[in-house]
Amino acid sequence: MQNITQRIEGNKLIIEVDLTQEIGLSDNGKSINVANSGFAILSDPEYHSYGFKLNVWKRVLK
Repeated sequence: MQNITQRIEGNKLIIEVDLTQEIGLSDNGKSINVANSGFAILSDPEYHSYGFKLNVWKRVLK
């Protein structure tokens, strides 16, 4: 996971991304990657059978 934190509060998954960070240019050069989870399994043992995928990007302004 890059630039993503996760936690469980009650029975809600809270995902946080720092929108000021950049992790690199996209392959086509039209956007900047901000966060990428790949396939992430929840870190809480009670919810270990849950996972998520998240990509956050922003447009390259010209």
